[in-house]
Amino acid sequence: MLPDHSLPGGTGRLSRRRLLAASALAAAVTPLGAGSSPAAATGNRDADDVAYQLAFAQMVNADRNVRRHTVAGREILYRPRQLLAATADVGRVVAWLRDGGNPVTTGGSFAGVTRLLFAGETDIPLIVAKLRDPRQWGGQPVPLVQPHHVLLGLGNIMGNPGGPPRAIAALPPPDPTRLGEGAGVTVGICDTGIWRYAGQQHPHWLGGAYLPEPDDEDPLYVHTDVLAPQGGHGTFVAGVVRQAAPGVRVDPETALDPVGIGDESTVVAAMSRLAGEVSVINLSLGGFTLDDQPSLPLAHAVAALPPTTAVVAAAGNAGIGRPLWPAALERVVAVAALSVGPSGPVPAGYSGFGPWVDACALGQRDSTYVEGTLPLPGRPSRVFQRYATWAGTSFATAHVSGRLAALMTAGGLSADAARLTLLAAPRWHPDYGVLVG
Repeated sequence: MLPDHSLPGGTGRLSRRRLLAASALAAAVTPLGAGSSPAAATGNRDADDVAYQLAFAQMVNADRNVRRHTVAGREILYRPRQLLAATADVGRVVAWLRDGGNPVTTGGSFAGVTRLLFAGETDIPLIVAKLRDPRQWGGQPVPLVQPHHVLLGLGNIMGNPGGPPRAIAALPPPDPTRLGEGAGVTVGICDTGIWRYAGQQHPHWLGGAYLPEPDDEDPLYVHTDVLAPQGGHGTFVAGVVRQAAPGVRVDPETALDPVGIGDESTVVAAMSRLAGEVSVINLSLGGFTLDDQPSLPLAHAVAALPPTTAVVAAAGNAGIGRPLWPAALERVVAVAALSVGPSGPVPAGYSGFGPWVDACALGQRDSTYVEGTLPLPGRPSRVFQRYATWAGTSFATAHVSGRLAALMTAGGLSADAARLTLLAAPRWHPDYGVLVG
């Protein structure tokens, strides 16, 4: 990736206020080891958070298929040399571009848009701004165009506190009295995929809970047993869904690479591969869009789903009120994260928020994970043996997806009816939606 300003929520934006808030939360909810002092523990945690975001930023910088748009308040990540146009507008857009000395070729269509490909490096956001200017069109309708936005997994890499997962002891088996919760319901998880050995290594939680398929496997590793920053994210999410509804089945599909990077086309493709019996779709991912306009392909993909299907997506970890997509789509349940406060849940400092958010849940979860080593620049590597604790709107989202499935079985409801029932409860806060326990 071409060097530029720091990523939204990257190390360049790791504010002292949020670091202090993260440290206070970590000290409050995590037991200190013998002989540790609170100051040393929180200092180590802060340093690991910074190192984790640095590791992620280094991998994004090395990705030649990602570009940054860095105008303040309008930051996005996007694919270079690609423009997406509504298929109905392609002819007009191609003619306008060629008249302006920007020859393009078409690169295939998906979800109601067509990819237009430039031969050389191009300022895509500037091109889009010009195409969206009504003065270019002499009274004709303005064509629908956008960059091909990059989307990210949301395990704390898009904002503070930006912490890596931490190894924990094995989870106890599910409560036998709860095995009916979510029974007969399948949740589709479009994410990094799932660990090849997830069912074998987590027999109580994931064994028999999904149909293993080679193209659903999470590659996990940069090399040998060294984990990429988001390797295992999908396996962690699946475990959170199953904890929220121990009887549910899951259908994992790969939408992100193990660094945590995908785009609108990879997410749409993952959604299209979901089994027909999927009734809840979990999207623990998202991205900002140019001028905060809805993503055309994601909007089309969601609109094409059966009316009884529910979609749940993360509100993001940038700690701001800017809408994140696909969460901000009207039909999608946008989920923010809460933290544990002295007298109950409080908004997590890293969570996205705003009137477009529909629900919230605790963001820090213990769950099924993978085996491997996670290197942190300048810090000790972390070694994992199948279980971890992690915080982010990804995991609040997974909990809400599971609770929707449980509500379906408890009330004999479709997923959409369960969604409407859930959101009929009083909002916990205008910017955080309904509290889902």
